[in-house]
Amino acid sequence: MSIDHLPSLKQVIDTHGLAAKKSLGQNFLLDLNLTAKIARLSGRNDDHDVLEIGPGPGGLTRGLLAEGARRVLAIEKDERCLPALAEIETAYPDRLKVMLGDALDINPRDHLTPPIRVAANLPYNIGTELLVRWLTPPEWPPFWDSLTLMFQREVAQRITAEPGSKAYGRLAVLAQWRTDATIVMNLPPEAFSPPPKVSSAVVHLTALPAPRFPADAKMLQHVTATAFNQRRKMLRSSLKGLTPDIEDHLNAAGIKPTERAEQIDVEGFCALARSLSTQT
Repeated sequence: MSIDHLPSLKQVIDTHGLAAKKSLGQNFLLDLNLTAKIARLSGRNDDHDVLEIGPGPGGLTRGLLAEGARRVLAIEKDERCLPALAEIETAYPDRLKVMLGDALDINPRDHLTPPIRVAANLPYNIGTELLVRWLTPPEWPPFWDSLTLMFQREVAQRITAEPGSKAYGRLAVLAQWRTDATIVMNLPPEAFSPPPKVSSAVVHLTALPAPRFPADAKMLQHVTATAFNQRRKMLRSSLKGLTPDIEDHLNAAGIKPTERAEQIDVEGFCALARSLSTQT
């Protein structure tokens, strides 16, 4: 089934020679019914601008526009995709803006009008870095209301993992500190062209009005990155490089120095970040 009068994505890819590039982390989702479903999972966007990263041939872009997004800003690094995206611009006048460039270098707030949502089949090679940036701005609430993002399923599980599980780590702490995060869709490798070696999943993250617990974003990121980098070690060992008196800070946060990172919940890491932030 087509969601608009434009050609199928397979035709678009063939017409414009858009073979996916591994160097850009590209895996194109060709089923327009699936892209429209992802667009719906992002919410009713008739009163929202939507940021999309890595639109490629424009499958999700078309889904967002067909489902009524007020306006879409699509940031694409691969200039080969621009002619295909230009055809979508023509089909949806004044509702799509395409920018050529690296999403890591562009401030989308300069080109969007609030309220804003983010919906993207993120390139595998920058997905985690973008997510961490969106979760750790110095001020909260962020510029976005929600994130609806496709990742490798393993990454999606790390975002939504609970303490004590093998998947629990820095991403889970940062995501669950400031958002409600849920896996809303799973996709097999064969849904993509070319098929990746792993399954994928869509995660929906809704920004909380305020973080669940007070903490400095940079300190929390630093503490969790350090702790989970040596997750098999006791915290008194994995964190000793942060400060000579780390055991005092762990005790002040109500954490046993002999515990390991995966045993500490979000509240515990926030308490530790607050304690470490008091150092002069």
